Amino acid sequence: MSFNFKQIGVIRTPYTDSGPFQPVESEEGEFQIILDPKYKQGLKELEHFNYIYVIFCFHKAETSETLTAIPPWCGGKRVGVFASRSPNRPNPIGLSIVRIKKIVDNIIHTTCIDALDQSPLLDIKPYIKTLDCKNKANNGWFEKYGETETLKKYFEK
Repeated sequence: MSFNFKQIGVIRTPYTDSGPFQPVESEEGEFQIILDPKYKQGLKELEHFNYIYVIFCFHKAETSETLTAIPPWCGGKRVGVFASRSPNRPNPIGLSIVRIKKIVDNIIHTTCIDALDQSPLLDIKPYIKTLDCKNKANNGWFEKYGETETLKKYFEK
């Protein structure tokens, strides 16, 4: 079975060849989600949310059948690709949560997004605190391998 998705916009970032492995909110730079004007009406009331999910295509990533990855902050440990945030996946789909700074016309100005410049935008969904914040969430294998402190240091930059 295969699926076809249509691009609804483009993501603009300062990253042309490589970027951060996660969206670090304190990262400096211009980050924009430019929605195709025909979808502008879909932004109605979005400005009332602080954060959004951004679903995009890792357009420069290698589609990989390799089912393991070595995340950069885990001390060389190999984990399953579905237990990682690697862009090299069976389907090159990216998902980030970013803060909305402002919306002007069909452009959403955001905090850092871990996408390369010109990444195709597939969808936007609001991050809803009551629905999306899971109080029982944990740090998974980071806790198992004692890498929680490494993870914190990586994102405290």
